[in-house]
Amino acid sequence: MEALGRLLNPIQLADNKYINLKDGAGVTFLCYLAAAAGDTYTLTEAKTAGGGSAQVLATITRYHTCTGDGTDTWTLRTQAAASTVVTAAAATQNAMVVEVDGVELSAGYKYLKLASTGAGAVTAVLRDLTSGRAPANLPALGV
Repeated sequence: MEALGRLLNPIQLADNKYINLKDGAGVTFLCYLAAAAGDTYTLTEAKTAGGGSAQVLATITRYHTCTGDGTDTWTLRTQAAASTVVTAAAATQNAMVVEVDGVELSAGYKYLKLASTGAGAVTAVLRDLTSGRAPANLPALGV
């Protein structure tokens, strides 16, 4: 069985879109913005796909950055628990990855989104799926 459907279910265009965590253990967010700008990404949780009872989720303490073009390795960056990640206007921070486990969500919350305040691209990968399925049978993650 392929990884798609067994281990992961991605949404390539996930900037500012809620992801339903009910079928996975967590979400890995893959972000990219060219070095000229840097960006701020904000993590929010909600009770519904439409953003009901939305609130920022201040659990990000670790993330990784690199150029995103395969010429360098990932650099671990740490911070005090926050709902935001700020990348610098430097080539070594063009790409950013942050992981959020489902257990980090508040009680009653099951939707999560990461929003770029700039023009950063965000891909969300629901990971460690609770049950394997053929890719065609994976549920839509935004409902």
